[in-house]
Order: sequence, then structure tokens, then C-alpha cells
Amino acid sequence: MKKMLLRAGIVLAALLLFGSCGGKKSDSGTGSVYLLNFKPEIDAHWKEAAASFTQETGIPMKVVTAASGTYEQTLRSEISKSEPPTIFNINGPVGYLTWQSYCADLKDSQIYSWLLDKSMAVSSGDGVYGIPYAVETYGILYNDAILRKYFALPNRAVKDINSAGEINNFARLRAVVEDMTARRKDLGIDGVFASTSFSPGEDWRWQTHLANLPVYYEYRAKGVGDLAKLDLDYGQNFRNIFDLYINNSVTGRKLIGAKTVGDSMAEFALGKAAMVQNGNWAWTQISGEAGNVVKSEDIKFLPIYTGVSGEETQGLCTGTENFICINGRVPAKNQEASLKLLEWVFNTPTGKKAVLEKLGFVAPFSTFDSTERPDNPLVKEMFRYLDNPSIVSVSWNFPTFPSQEFKNGLGAALYEYAIGNQSWDQVSKTFIDTWASEKAAIQ
Repeated sequence: MKKMLLRAGIVLAALLLFGSCGGKKSDSGTGSVYLLNFKPEIDAHWKEAAASFTQETGIPMKVVTAASGTYEQTLRSEISKSEPPTIFNINGPVGYLTWQSYCADLKDSQIYSWLLDKSMAVSSGDGVYGIPYAVETYGILYNDAILRKYFALPNRAVKDINSAGEINNFARLRAVVEDMTARRKDLGIDGVFASTSFSPGEDWRWQTHLANLPVYYEYRAKGVGDLAKLDLDYGQNFRNIFDLYINNSVTGRKLIGAKTVGDSMAEFALGKAAMVQNGNWAWTQISGEAGNVVKSEDIKFLPIYTGVSGEETQGLCTGTENFICINGRVPAKNQEASLKLLEWVFNTPTGKKAVLEKLGFVAPFSTFDSTERPDNPLVKEMFRYLDNPSIVSVSWNFPTFPSQEFKNGLGAALYEYAIGNQSWDQVSKTFIDTWASEKAAIQ
């Protein structure tokens, strides 16, 4: 991810996944769009945008939204049908290896010509087969109103810092979190962190986003962008932050198997928790929660500190795993209709309005200028970090994770560890062994 491009030109947008909608009927020569939605949490927004698209263009659309954690499975089922998706997502180069025979070449498309950093695209030979449509960031969200209340306590144990902004490594984070846990009644919270969600399909924050940290640091230390085998040199750092989450949470370790991401975000929105790991996309969910008490000026980001040497300059995790593909096996008119959809989303007044006011993604396209940013405090936080030249963003390396099966296996191991049925050594073994076997399977 080129930080210069992010600061200079990236602005918001986002695409995909739109719902069934009414509007004008198409003529017999007009193609149709079937978009397989990757993000269930924004399905309603895409349906609203899709209705506008059909109304303006006369092109009919259909959307199917995959349940959380089931996108690959749903895609396999849908793409074999007589009317398969015309637009679908891959998660990067690894996903392309699976779906390359379906991916149309987009090198001559408008959407590719608008891409600010063309090295971000998924390419093979002279062809371009996946276009990144959203640059996002994630870290530890915190409610600064609660943190200010903590730092105002006369009897707090942490005396060497006086604001959340001074937390710049794991040692400081742990000290503050553990002292807040001890004083949670004074702070009016049930726990420092919202629930660690492990309901089926709801563990992606741990087996993907959190697991990115040890992979990122191993890649960086070895000067590589991928590995067939991991040594998991930063596995203890992974454990450091995971333990901090589950030991200082609203929900006890034995009960997390019933918790969803929605539960976790509601706890944060209602002021039951002071912190939660998630991304800039979460503001819509938080602000839309009935009874939300988190003010836009109080929601902030901290990097995910894990105890790595020199992490004082670590920034947020910034990148993408969302790449647009056009199904090259559907009729040409449907491919053309799908390209028109992408052009409408990213370069028409109505499409961009929907992006800016509803979706809140940061899109790496030249069609958005620096004045076109959504009213999202977490996006502002993202740019606060990106605009600081002393901060180094953590790249998203999970597009190199070998498979969904690897993620599922790691998630299951983390859950068993959390509830006391496995040791951390067993988690590490699952991480290393499953990574190697799944990487070997795709060679």
C-alpha cells in the first residue's frame, strides 16, 4: 500500500453487493447484474444503492448475500448455477488461484484506469483480473469519554501517562486495561473490551485480522511478501493481545461461543465496554445502534500493540482484501452491464453520494477528490495516522493466508484455547501445520 497515494488521492467509495430492486424494466438487449455480496452488515445500504442504479440505468440487478464466514462456500454453490454471479469478490492472489478461470481480464476497463496505484490490482502476465475497491483500516477502537474518566480517577494505578493518546506500546496498554478492569464499577462499564465473538462464522476478527499481526512481523523480519511455511516467531505476541482481550472482557471466557460481532459492537455502543477491535466500517453499526452513547468526537483508534520491539511507531492495519472480479463465463452483455454498475458506483453523482453517505469505505480511485470523504470519525482517525510520517502502517497480509479452511482451523483452536480445552502450544501447532499443508495444496 503506498502511503503517499493514500494521503494524496484515496478517498471514499465502496462498491458491490447490491440487492434485488425494482425500477425500470430493461429492454431485451440489455444485460443484467448479479452481485454476490461479501459484507452482510451493509446489505441494506447496497440494496438502496441498487434500487437507484436500476432506476437510472434500466439494468436489472440481483444480489445474494453470503452469511458471515461462508463467502467461498456460497460462491462455489452459486457460480455453478445456470444464472451465476456476474460480479464476485476474491481476497487477493490466493483467491485468484482458485477462481482464475472465471475472472475476466479488466486491463482495458474504466475501473482499472481510475485505480490510483495499479500495483494494488491482482494481475497475471499482461492481464488484470481483480480490482481493489476499498482501502480500509482496523485497530482497537476506544471510547475516549470512558478513558478520560479513567485518567481522572485519583486512585488509578497507572500514573506515568495521563491520556489514551500516550498509550504507544503493549506494556502501557496492558497496564491501563488491567487497572480499568479493577475499577470498572467506578467507570460504569461491564468490562474494558467488548465480547470476543466466537459464535459460528463470527471469529474473523481473531483468525484473520488479529492473526495478521504475527504474520506481518514475520514477513517484515524476513523481507518477504509470502511464505510457504511459517516459523511463527511472533506467536507469543499474538497470545499477549488475545489474552488481554479475553481476560478483560464484558463476557467471561467460557461464554464467548455464543457471542457475535453484533453483540460486541452493541456492547461498545451502549457504553458497556470501553474498547473493541474492529475497523473504520464499524461506525455505521455503532452510530445506528438504538441507545448508542458513543459520540462521534469520542471514538478513536489505537494500533493493536502486541509487545514487539519498536512498536511505538506502529500504526493501524491498513489495506484491502476486497477485489472485484467480473465473471468471464457469463454472456458478454451481462459482463458489460456489470462494468456499467462499477462505473455508476464510482463515477456518477448518485453512486458516489451513496458511497459517501451510506457505505463509508475509502476507495483508491481518481474519481474521488480530497473533499469527497464520508462523515465517518473512524475514517478521520485513519487519515490522522496515515498523515503522520513517523508512523508505519501494518499492511494487510491475510490475502496471502492459504485458505478459508486454514482460518477456520485457527479460529477453532483459538476458541478451544480461550475456554481452556487447549494449550497455546496446540494453537501454535495448528497455526504452523495447517498453514504449511494448505499452502502446499495450492502450489
